Amino acid sequence: MEIDARSCHVRLNPKDPQFYQNPYPYYEKIRAESPIFYWEDFKVWCFVNHADVNAVLRNRKFGTQIDHLGSRETLGLPSIPEHTKVFADMDSNGILGMEPPRHTQIKSLVQKSFVGREIGGFKPRIEELAHQLIDNIQKQKSTNLLESFATPIPITIITEMLGVPTEMSGQLLAWSHAMVRMYHLGHSPQDEINAVKATLEFSAYLQEYVALRRSDPQDDLITELIEVQEEGSKLTEEELIANCVLLLNAGHEATVNVIGNGLYALLKHPDQLQRLREEPALIESAVEELLRYDTPLHFFKRWVLEDTEIGGKSFPFKTQVAVLLGAANHDPAVFDLPDQLDITRKKNPHISFGGGIHFCVGAPLARLELQTVIPILLERLPNLRLKTEPRFANTYHFRALESLVVEY
Repeated sequence: MEIDARSCHVRLNPKDPQFYQNPYPYYEKIRAESPIFYWEDFKVWCFVNHADVNAVLRNRKFGTQIDHLGSRETLGLPSIPEHTKVFADMDSNGILGMEPPRHTQIKSLVQKSFVGREIGGFKPRIEELAHQLIDNIQKQKSTNLLESFATPIPITIITEMLGVPTEMSGQLLAWSHAMVRMYHLGHSPQDEINAVKATLEFSAYLQEYVALRRSDPQDDLITELIEVQEEGSKLTEEELIANCVLLLNAGHEATVNVIGNGLYALLKHPDQLQRLREEPALIESAVEELLRYDTPLHFFKRWVLEDTEIGGKSFPFKTQVAVLLGAANHDPAVFDLPDQLDITRKKNPHISFGGGIHFCVGAPLARLELQTVIPILLERLPNLRLKTEPRFANTYHFRALESLVVEY
């Protein structure tokens, strides 16, 4: 890493194993020398301090989309490459890629259906699924918890909630992983080809499934998204497909990583693990700490929609910036001893779910899944321990283990 504090420029390769295995010391060095910096590798201004990140997330002068203000040509921005346009179009039709007023309308429709399904009612099903998976795990001497436990739970729950056949989970995961590669910093041309192929196949599958639900409504989220109306505004077919894809992708990706990263953190801190075993009532604060301690998503871009200033620096219209959630969650100005895992932490305003209008709509479900499955796993496998030391995947900005092999 090279830091030029004078110009606030930083050179840091996110594919360097030393960085992606543990980015937090790098964040702290940057925070000390240039907390608002220009990441040369990606041509974007970045924020690491909690106050700045929070301000950007909540400031309506920053947005995930700029195309709503005019065509890219009139804005003087490069056009979307033709070979990735299919992916970009789907991305822009999802609520994460929208700005008001359409974002307000669409999120209201999605949230009405999503939250209206009484998330707490899924707890018995999550418990049942966790016990079934552990029954299978106990038949072996060791297991990769990412494959046998962390992944099946959220993908099963979100497919059942949407109404997509759970036997499609494997294919859905394959499509999801291919599409998510587009959000990795430094993705390859082959990643783009794979993502476009997955987008087309995923979209075609859901179009057929939505058509089926139109003629045969069921008690599921897809049916509700088809039927829901507010102020005369409905989802277009493209928006319906894009947001189903978004809910399926986002509904498992980050939760899998939090379960994996969180269990690894607990196993590396036996005092905290033992405390949670002895006091299961701490699970809510423990989950919030696990979300903060090893944040599942580290980097989100925003467009400057209007000339503005953050942290004493001016940012003109059309500038692209990024917030580093993992760095913000380790800011010593906000969190006492931020590099320590403390499941009893009282002051914990982490921003792992984002903030402002793009706050994660699935946060209640993710919290419920984490608060439910971790205690069950720890109770059923009292001798849980690492079999091999895991490594983190080369997937920045996603903070994900390659595997989590344990014995019990």
